[in-house]
Amino acid sequence: MSESQIDEAALGRWLEANVEGFRGPFELEKFAWGQSNPTYRIRAASGDYVLRRKPFGPLLPSAHAVDREYRLIAALHPLGFPVPRPYALCNDAHVIGAIFYVMELARGRAFTNGALPDFTGGERRSMYEQLVDTLAELHNIDPDAAGLGDFGRQGNYFERQVARWTKQYRDSQTDDLPEMERLIEWLPRTLPAQSRTSIVHGDYRIDNVLFDDGRLTAVLDWELATLGDPVADFSYLAMQWMMPADGGAGLAGLDLPGLGIPSLEEIVERYSARSGVPVAAQLDWYFAYNLFRLAGIVQGIKKRVIDGTASSANAAEMAKKVPTLASAAWGFAEKAGA
Repeated sequence: MSESQIDEAALGRWLEANVEGFRGPFELEKFAWGQSNPTYRIRAASGDYVLRRKPFGPLLPSAHAVDREYRLIAALHPLGFPVPRPYALCNDAHVIGAIFYVMELARGRAFTNGALPDFTGGERRSMYEQLVDTLAELHNIDPDAAGLGDFGRQGNYFERQVARWTKQYRDSQTDDLPEMERLIEWLPRTLPAQSRTSIVHGDYRIDNVLFDDGRLTAVLDWELATLGDPVADFSYLAMQWMMPADGGAGLAGLDLPGLGIPSLEEIVERYSARSGVPVAAQLDWYFAYNLFRLAGIVQGIKKRVIDGTASSANAAEMAKKVPTLASAAWGFAEKAGA
Protein backbone atom coordinates (compact mmCIF):
# COMPACT_ATOMS: atom_id res chain seq x y z
CA MET A 1 0.00 0.00 0.00
CA SER A 2 1.45 3.38 -0.95
CA GLU A 3 1.63 6.48 1.25
CA SER A 4 -1.46 7.97 -0.37
CA GLN A 5 -3.68 4.90 -0.24
CA ILE A 6 -5.68 5.48 2.91
CA ASP A 7 -9.31 4.46 2.55
CA GLU A 8 -10.87 7.71 3.76
CA ALA A 9 -14.40 6.31 3.74
CA ALA A 10 -13.35 3.47 6.07
CA LEU A 11 -11.41 5.93 8.22
CA GLY A 12 -14.43 8.23 8.45
CA ARG A 13 -16.68 5.39 9.63
CA TRP A 14 -14.13 4.44 12.29
CA LEU A 15 -13.70 8.05 13.47
CA GLU A 16 -17.45 8.57 13.87
CA ALA A 17 -17.74 5.32 15.82
CA ASN A 18 -14.69 5.77 18.07
CA VAL A 19 -13.77 9.46 18.51
CA GLU A 20 -16.07 11.27 20.90
CA GLY A 21 -17.88 14.16 19.21
CA PHE A 22 -16.36 13.53 15.78
CA ARG A 23 -18.41 14.79 12.83
CA GLY A 24 -17.52 14.78 9.15
CA PRO A 25 -16.95 15.68 6.45
CA PHE A 26 -13.17 15.78 6.86
CA GLU A 27 -9.94 16.26 4.92
CA LEU A 28 -6.66 14.43 5.51
CA GLU A 29 -3.35 16.27 5.15
CA LYS A 30 0.06 14.65 5.77
CA PHE A 31 2.50 16.61 7.92
CA ALA A 32 6.03 16.99 6.56
CA TRP A 33 7.35 15.94 9.99
CA GLY A 34 6.87 12.48 11.46
CA GLN A 35 10.11 10.95 10.19
CA SER A 36 9.29 7.51 11.55
CA ASN A 37 5.52 7.28 11.96
CA PRO A 38 3.52 9.09 9.24
CA THR A 39 1.42 11.80 10.84
CA TYR A 40 -1.68 13.54 9.46
CA ARG A 41 -3.91 16.49 10.26
CA ILE A 42 -7.62 15.70 10.12
CA ARG A 43 -9.68 18.81 9.37
CA ALA A 44 -13.25 17.87 10.26
CA ALA A 45 -16.55 19.65 10.80
CA SER A 46 -16.10 18.94 14.53
CA GLY A 47 -12.57 20.36 14.68
CA ASP A 48 -8.97 19.41 13.99
CA TYR A 49 -7.30 16.18 15.05
CA VAL A 50 -3.98 14.37 14.53
CA LEU A 51 -3.61 10.80 13.27
CA ARG A 52 -0.36 8.84 13.70
CA ARG A 53 0.05 5.45 12.06
CA LYS A 54 2.67 2.80 11.52
CA PRO A 55 4.34 2.96 8.11
CA PHE A 56 3.12 0.60 5.43
CA GLY A 57 5.46 -2.15 4.28
CA PRO A 58 7.89 -4.48 6.13
CA LEU A 59 9.07 -3.15 9.50
CA LEU A 60 11.66 -4.03 12.12
CA PRO A 61 9.96 -5.94 14.98
CA SER A 62 10.30 -3.37 17.79
CA ALA A 63 9.99 -0.19 15.70
CA HIS A 64 7.04 2.17 15.12
CA ALA A 65 5.15 1.16 18.27
CA VAL A 66 2.26 3.63 18.00
CA ASP A 67 0.19 1.50 20.39
CA ARG A 68 2.81 2.00 23.13
CA GLU A 69 2.94 5.70 22.28
CA TYR A 70 -0.85 5.92 22.69
CA ARG A 71 -0.79 4.07 26.00
CA LEU A 72 1.79 6.50 27.35
CA ILE A 73 0.03 9.73 26.44
CA ALA A 74 -3.24 8.23 27.74
CA ALA A 75 -1.49 7.71 31.10
CA LEU A 76 0.25 11.11 31.20
CA HIS A 77 -2.64 13.34 30.05
CA PRO A 78 -4.79 12.85 33.20
CA LEU A 79 -1.77 13.79 35.35
CA GLY A 80 -1.65 17.26 33.79
CA PHE A 81 1.62 16.57 31.98
CA PRO A 82 1.69 18.52 28.67
CA VAL A 83 0.70 15.92 26.05
CA PRO A 84 -2.14 16.12 23.52
CA ARG A 85 -5.46 14.62 24.61
CA PRO A 86 -5.69 11.03 23.31
CA TYR A 87 -8.99 10.07 21.65
CA ALA A 88 -8.77 6.50 20.37
CA LEU A 89 -6.41 3.73 19.25
CA CYS A 90 -7.17 1.44 16.29
CA ASN A 91 -5.42 -1.93 16.59
CA ASP A 92 -7.15 -3.24 13.46
CA ALA A 93 -4.66 -2.79 10.60
CA HIS A 94 -7.43 -3.54 8.07
CA VAL A 95 -9.15 -0.16 8.58
CA ILE A 96 -6.46 1.94 6.82
CA GLY A 97 -3.66 -0.60 6.25
CA ALA A 98 -1.77 -0.04 9.52
CA ILE A 99 -2.60 0.46 13.20
CA PHE A 100 -3.03 4.12 14.21
CA TYR A 101 -4.28 6.45 16.89
CA VAL A 102 -6.03 9.81 17.00
CA MET A 103 -5.27 12.66 19.40
CA GLU A 104 -6.11 16.33 19.67
CA LEU A 105 -4.23 18.91 17.61
CA ALA A 106 -2.21 20.65 20.33
CA ARG A 107 -1.82 24.42 20.22
CA GLY A 108 1.55 25.86 19.35
CA ARG A 109 4.52 25.48 17.02
CA ALA A 110 7.66 23.39 17.02
CA PHE A 111 10.88 25.34 16.49
CA THR A 112 13.67 23.56 14.62
CA ASN A 113 16.23 26.37 14.98
CA GLY A 114 17.70 26.15 18.49
CA ALA A 115 18.71 29.81 18.36
CA LEU A 116 14.98 30.75 18.41
CA PRO A 117 15.56 33.80 16.19
CA ASP A 118 11.93 35.00 16.46
CA PHE A 119 12.17 35.66 20.20
CA THR A 120 13.80 38.04 22.66
CA GLY A 121 16.58 37.03 25.03
CA GLY A 122 14.18 36.80 27.97
CA GLU A 123 11.74 34.68 26.00
CA ARG A 124 14.52 32.34 24.87
CA ARG A 125 15.72 31.81 28.44
CA SER A 126 12.19 31.12 29.62
CA MET A 127 11.57 28.62 26.79
CA TYR A 128 14.77 26.69 27.52
CA GLU A 129 14.04 26.69 31.26
CA GLN A 130 10.58 25.27 30.53
CA LEU A 131 12.19 22.64 28.30
CA VAL A 132 14.44 21.51 31.16
CA ASP A 133 11.75 21.78 33.86
CA THR A 134 9.27 19.71 31.82
CA LEU A 135 11.84 16.95 31.41
CA ALA A 136 12.51 16.97 35.16
CA GLU A 137 8.73 16.83 35.75
CA LEU A 138 8.48 13.76 33.52
CA HIS A 139 11.30 12.04 35.41
CA ASN A 140 9.63 12.78 38.75
CA ILE A 141 6.40 10.95 37.78
CA ASP A 142 6.15 7.61 39.59
CA PRO A 143 5.70 5.00 36.81
CA ASP A 144 3.71 2.69 39.12
CA ALA A 145 1.35 5.48 40.21
CA ALA A 146 0.81 6.39 36.54
CA GLY A 147 -0.11 2.78 35.69
CA LEU A 148 3.12 2.37 33.72
CA GLY A 149 5.09 0.12 36.05
CA ASP A 150 5.28 -2.53 33.31
CA PHE A 151 6.00 -0.09 30.45
CA GLY A 152 9.64 -1.19 30.35
CA ARG A 153 11.99 -3.49 32.19
CA GLN A 154 13.50 -2.27 35.44
CA GLY A 155 17.27 -1.82 35.74
CA ASN A 156 20.18 -2.38 33.33
CA TYR A 157 18.80 0.37 31.08
CA PHE A 158 21.95 1.28 29.17
CA GLU A 159 22.91 -2.38 28.79
CA ARG A 160 19.54 -3.10 27.18
CA GLN A 161 19.60 0.05 25.06
CA VAL A 162 23.09 -0.57 23.70
CA ALA A 163 22.01 -4.12 22.81
CA ARG A 164 18.78 -2.86 21.25
CA TRP A 165 20.40 -0.23 19.05
CA THR A 166 23.21 -2.58 18.09
CA LYS A 167 20.58 -5.07 16.89
CA GLN A 168 18.58 -2.31 15.18
CA TYR A 169 21.73 -1.16 13.41
CA ARG A 170 22.64 -4.71 12.39
CA ASP A 171 19.10 -5.38 11.10
CA SER A 172 19.28 -2.35 8.79
CA GLN A 173 23.03 -2.20 8.12
CA THR A 174 24.05 -1.27 4.56
CA ASP A 175 27.72 -0.26 4.94
CA ASP A 176 30.83 -1.18 6.92
CA LEU A 177 31.62 1.69 9.31
CA PRO A 178 34.70 1.12 11.51
CA GLU A 179 33.54 3.64 14.15
CA MET A 180 30.25 1.79 14.62
CA GLU A 181 32.14 -1.48 15.06
CA ARG A 182 34.39 0.11 17.71
CA LEU A 183 31.37 1.56 19.54
CA ILE A 184 29.56 -1.81 19.45
CA GLU A 185 32.58 -3.32 21.18
CA TRP A 186 33.34 -0.43 23.61
CA LEU A 187 29.93 0.69 24.90
CA PRO A 188 28.91 -2.61 26.59
CA ARG A 189 32.29 -2.74 28.39
CA THR A 190 31.96 0.73 29.92
CA LEU A 191 28.31 0.98 31.05
CA PRO A 192 27.62 3.57 33.81
CA ALA A 193 25.62 2.70 36.92
CA GLN A 194 21.90 3.51 36.61
CA SER A 195 20.78 6.63 38.52
CA ARG A 196 17.14 5.53 39.02
CA THR A 197 14.18 4.25 36.97
CA SER A 198 11.92 6.87 35.40
CA ILE A 199 9.66 7.28 32.40
CA VAL A 200 12.04 8.37 29.64
CA HIS A 201 10.92 10.05 26.42
CA GLY A 202 13.77 8.77 24.27
CA ASP A 203 13.83 11.65 21.78
CA TYR A 204 13.48 14.76 23.94
CA ARG A 205 14.65 17.85 22.07
CA ILE A 206 13.42 21.33 21.31
CA ASP A 207 11.72 20.44 18.02
CA ASN A 208 9.68 17.67 19.67
CA VAL A 209 7.82 20.14 21.88
CA LEU A 210 5.32 22.85 21.00
CA PHE A 211 5.36 26.41 22.28
CA ASP A 212 2.38 28.75 22.12
CA ASP A 213 3.16 32.41 22.83
CA GLY A 214 6.35 31.37 24.62
CA ARG A 215 4.65 28.71 26.79
CA LEU A 216 5.43 25.01 26.39
CA THR A 217 2.09 23.39 25.54
CA ALA A 218 2.88 19.83 24.43
CA VAL A 219 5.59 17.17 24.26
CA LEU A 220 5.28 15.10 21.08
CA ASP A 221 6.73 11.94 19.47
CA TRP A 222 6.76 9.36 22.26
CA GLU A 223 7.58 6.40 20.02
CA LEU A 224 10.89 5.62 21.78
CA ALA A 225 9.58 6.07 25.35
CA THR A 226 10.18 3.38 27.95
CA LEU A 227 11.24 3.01 31.58
CA GLY A 228 14.90 3.78 32.00
CA ASP A 229 17.65 6.02 33.27
CA PRO A 230 16.64 9.69 33.26
CA VAL A 231 20.24 10.68 32.50
CA ALA A 232 19.72 9.16 29.03
CA ASP A 233 17.01 11.74 28.29
CA PHE A 234 18.88 14.64 29.84
CA SER A 235 22.15 13.87 28.06
CA TYR A 236 20.30 13.56 24.75
CA LEU A 237 18.84 17.05 25.28
CA ALA A 238 22.28 18.32 26.36
CA MET A 239 23.70 17.16 23.00
CA GLN A 240 22.05 20.30 21.58
CA TRP A 241 24.76 22.37 23.31
CA MET A 242 27.50 20.20 21.75
CA MET A 243 26.25 20.13 18.15
CA PRO A 244 27.33 22.96 15.81
CA ALA A 245 24.82 25.72 15.14
CA ASP A 246 23.72 25.28 11.52
CA GLY A 247 20.12 26.49 11.58
CA GLY A 248 19.03 23.26 13.30
CA ALA A 249 18.87 22.48 17.01
CA GLY A 250 22.64 22.77 17.60
CA LEU A 251 23.91 25.65 19.75
CA ALA A 252 27.71 25.22 19.73
CA GLY A 253 29.45 28.36 18.48
CA LEU A 254 26.60 30.74 19.28
CA ASP A 255 26.86 33.66 21.71
CA LEU A 256 24.56 32.04 24.28
CA PRO A 257 24.74 34.84 26.91
CA GLY A 258 23.97 37.40 24.19
CA LEU A 259 21.01 35.34 23.01
CA GLY A 260 19.71 34.75 26.53
CA ILE A 261 20.07 30.96 26.15
CA PRO A 262 21.28 29.13 29.28
CA SER A 263 24.73 27.52 29.14
CA LEU A 264 25.23 23.75 29.40
CA GLU A 265 26.44 24.25 32.98
CA GLU A 266 23.24 26.14 33.82
CA ILE A 267 20.92 23.47 32.41
CA VAL A 268 22.91 20.72 34.18
CA GLU A 269 22.45 22.56 37.48
CA ARG A 270 18.78 23.35 36.84
CA TYR A 271 17.87 19.82 35.81
CA SER A 272 19.75 18.26 38.74
CA ALA A 273 18.01 20.58 41.23
CA ARG A 274 14.52 19.92 39.87
CA SER A 275 14.80 16.20 39.17
CA GLY A 276 16.90 15.16 42.15
CA VAL A 277 19.13 13.27 39.71
CA PRO A 278 22.74 14.46 39.95
CA VAL A 279 24.04 14.74 36.41
CA ALA A 280 27.69 13.80 36.26
CA ALA A 281 30.03 16.55 35.15
CA GLN A 282 31.53 13.94 32.81
CA LEU A 283 28.87 13.56 30.09
CA ASP A 284 31.15 12.22 27.35
CA TRP A 285 30.07 8.55 27.71
CA TYR A 286 26.42 9.58 27.49
CA PHE A 287 27.13 11.75 24.45
CA ALA A 288 28.88 8.81 22.73
CA TYR A 289 25.91 6.56 23.52
CA ASN A 290 23.33 9.09 22.30
CA LEU A 291 25.12 9.63 19.00
CA PHE A 292 25.53 5.87 18.55
CA ARG A 293 21.80 5.43 19.11
CA LEU A 294 21.02 8.28 16.71
CA ALA A 295 23.23 6.62 14.10
CA GLY A 296 21.20 3.44 14.56
CA ILE A 297 17.93 5.34 14.11
CA VAL A 298 19.16 7.13 10.99
CA GLN A 299 20.51 3.84 9.62
CA GLY A 300 16.95 2.50 9.89
CA ILE A 301 15.75 5.50 7.86
CA LYS A 302 18.49 4.85 5.30
CA LYS A 303 17.36 1.23 4.92
CA ARG A 304 13.76 2.38 4.40
CA VAL A 305 14.96 4.83 1.71
CA ILE A 306 16.65 1.93 -0.06
CA ASP A 307 13.54 -0.26 0.38
CA GLY A 308 11.26 2.56 -0.82
CA THR A 309 9.21 2.76 2.41
CA ALA A 310 10.64 5.98 3.94
CA SER A 311 7.98 8.40 5.18
CA SER A 312 9.56 11.84 5.14
CA ALA A 313 10.47 13.83 2.05
CA ASN A 314 13.92 14.57 3.49
CA ALA A 315 14.60 10.97 4.55
CA ALA A 316 17.21 10.50 1.80
CA GLU A 317 19.12 13.55 3.07
CA MET A 318 18.91 12.23 6.64
CA ALA A 319 20.27 8.86 5.51
CA LYS A 320 23.58 10.44 4.47
CA LYS A 321 24.34 11.41 8.07
CA VAL A 322 25.14 7.93 9.46
CA PRO A 323 28.96 8.10 8.97
CA THR A 324 29.09 11.62 10.46
CA LEU A 325 27.12 10.53 13.54
CA ALA A 326 29.28 7.43 13.99
CA SER A 327 32.45 9.50 13.77
CA ALA A 328 31.17 12.07 16.29
CA ALA A 329 30.10 9.28 18.66
CA TRP A 330 33.56 7.73 18.57
CA GLY A 331 35.09 11.17 19.20
CA PHE A 332 33.17 11.41 22.49
CA ALA A 333 34.08 7.81 23.31
CA GLU A 334 37.75 8.77 22.98
CA LYS A 335 37.17 11.74 25.33
CA ALA A 336 35.60 9.26 27.78
CA GLY A 337 38.74 7.15 27.72
CA ALA A 338 38.28 4.73 24.81
